Amino acid sequence: MPSEPEQDRAARLVGALPFAAFTVDAGARVRVFNAAAAALFAVDPARAVGRAIIELIPSVDLERMLRAAVAGETSTRDIVLWSGARERYVGVTAQPYEDGAIAIAADRTALLAAERMRSDFIANVSHELRTPLSAMKLMLETVHAADDDAEARTLFLPQVGDEVERMIRLVEDLLELARSESGTIPMRRERLDLGDVAAATVHTFAQRAGALGIVLGLDAQTAVEVDADRGRLTQVAVNLVDNALRHTPSGGSVVVEVACDGRDAVLRVRDTGAGIPFADLTRVFERFYVVDRSRSREGGGGTGLGLAIAKHLVEAHGGSLVAESEYGRGATFTMRIPAGTPGAKVKAP
Repeated sequence: MPSEPEQDRAARLVGALPFAAFTVDAGARVRVFNAAAAALFAVDPARAVGRAIIELIPSVDLERMLRAAVAGETSTRDIVLWSGARERYVGVTAQPYEDGAIAIAADRTALLAAERMRSDFIANVSHELRTPLSAMKLMLETVHAADDDAEARTLFLPQVGDEVERMIRLVEDLLELARSESGTIPMRRERLDLGDVAAATVHTFAQRAGALGIVLGLDAQTAVEVDADRGRLTQVAVNLVDNALRHTPSGGSVVVEVACDGRDAVLRVRDTGAGIPFADLTRVFERFYVVDRSRSREGGGGTGLGLAIAKHLVEAHGGSLVAESEYGRGATFTMRIPAGTPGAKVKAP
């Protein structure tokens, strides 16, 4: 057994570590609980000493790891803790130490979530690319097998062209999303009327809305000036109106509203479509997330990245983009960005 001075030195060493660490005796009772561990596990270190680890951290897995470490076994694994209704994943390494055991811990919740997002992203991209590539391969094989059949070429080659365009749009959206997420997206700010952006967008979609039997309207009664990138805001507005038209049935309506609310310039797109289920509202801005393709008037015509890109573009302007819906009674997407300061000059990029 180590001497008293050696125990004190060991305690000071563990206490000074910049990462979460604690030691227990042979009975899994706490000897030292450093400040980083106290912050990680929300435990008062002064009251931790002498108490069983299971009293402080309610994890049977952690207690088993420490008892195994006391017996001479070193192990590393993630333990699951609950913070309210949210799961937390804490990576723990436990090993023998001073007639007891020492544990080193780190919160891996964000890292594991990022890894899941990366894995899902790769799977989604692979799926989105594989579908048109498989269709193109089949159509080209058919044209090749038909030798000099003009009818086969006329039927399939335009479809191959459509699939190529679909892949080009996907790649362009992926690049745009990567730039917006990394904060490197170029911005060319100028003083402009947000109502002009809305009016131009409504004009762009007027013919399509008419063909679908949807009433597309504009409510922009006063000028709302902003210091913003016209092209990027147009991109946001186009995405929101396109999304609304794809999810609104014939006979319905889509209204684009522009207003000033305190210090915020607001662009709001309301539709009378099927709406969004409550459980999906918090996820509609995720990459490739689709609520229900069967709800779309024109099927899955988008790349599944538009809303994610729009949200990043709005946030790049210092604003927010939120979705509201009562399922079965339409959806509303609201963009808020800072309104322009009267008399202020916009610096050139």
